[in-house]
Amino acid sequence: MIDLNPYKLILGSKSPRRHELLKGLGMPFEVRIKDTDESFSEKLQHAGIAEFLARIKGEAFLAEIKPNELIVTSDTIVWLGDRVFNKPQSAEEAVDMIDTLSGRMHEVITGVSLLTSKRQHVFHDITKVYFGDVNREDIVHYVDRFKPFDKAGAYGIQEWIGYVGIERIEGSFYNVMGFPTRKFYVELQEFLKP
Repeated sequence: MIDLNPYKLILGSKSPRRHELLKGLGMPFEVRIKDTDESFSEKLQHAGIAEFLARIKGEAFLAEIKPNELIVTSDTIVWLGDRVFNKPQSAEEAVDMIDTLSGRMHEVITGVSLLTSKRQHVFHDITKVYFGDVNREDIVHYVDRFKPFDKAGAYGIQEWIGYVGIERIEGSFYNVMGFPTRKFYVELQEFLKP
């Protein structure tokens, strides 16, 4: 088990999935929320987007971070071809997103920032997700019932659509939920070394 001393862990996220996953690691933490502008340059691609967003979410705390605090921020994107799928803005957009992912492989990329008053470390994890063919009626049912508007790519792997639509994954399941627990644990151990 990681000894966090002398740091107090702060999770800068309102995501219930990140709260659940960090709690599962058995580390005490506090939640602190900062609204951040999540727009990014079109020049950014792939993992660069997730890392950039995790970085700026962390940097939003710089003015108030105390010497004994370690801020963890994160961002998850869905990447297919050369296109990023963010959170859908409407039910129609959510249905269209899942319809596009249906029958194809896409990548779920989570960027994570570890920030103290002295330094910042940013990393990412990638999971390949293979969707089987999902008919539009099932997609509409999922969007109507689960309202996945707070999720990149308009789906939660741990919800009904994951049960019926996902054939297999390569990489971390928890990364697809929104937080790469194993990679975080390994990177945090390294970060805390004197």
